[in-house]
Amino acid sequence: MKADEIPFVKLVGIEQSEASVSLAYKKDVQNHINTIHASAQFTLAETQSGLHLQSLFPELEGTVIPLLRESSMKYKKQALKTISAFASVKDEDKEKFLEQLTRKGRASLSVAVEVKDSDGVCTAQGTFGWFISKI
Repeated sequence: MKADEIPFVKLVGIEQSEASVSLAYKKDVQNHINTIHASAQFTLAETQSGLHLQSLFPELEGTVIPLLRESSMKYKKQALKTISAFASVKDEDKEKFLEQLTRKGRASLSVAVEVKDSDGVCTAQGTFGWFISKI
């Protein structure tokens, strides 16, 4: 699935490239102090976490149901420019996830996401805990 196929993501205005998703600094996503709203940053980060899972395990698409079970975000700097989100998963966590999914038909995996502005300044960091089960 592509980011722009998700109605809420499309409404917010998130755009997808090969390596990340981004959100332009525009009035529609600003808060009362004219920075990008925390919920818009969260949506960007959560979207990237799901897309990253999809890119790590393309063979699972259509055979599993991924559900976001938990998340945490830390907002570090005001977002006053276009922002992009970048995700990562530890190699040992990927291996453990696949082993458990094969054995039990369900597994959990955490995805780390960093949100950076167009100057490379980190505005937020998050961890997204996904629960994935076979259909």
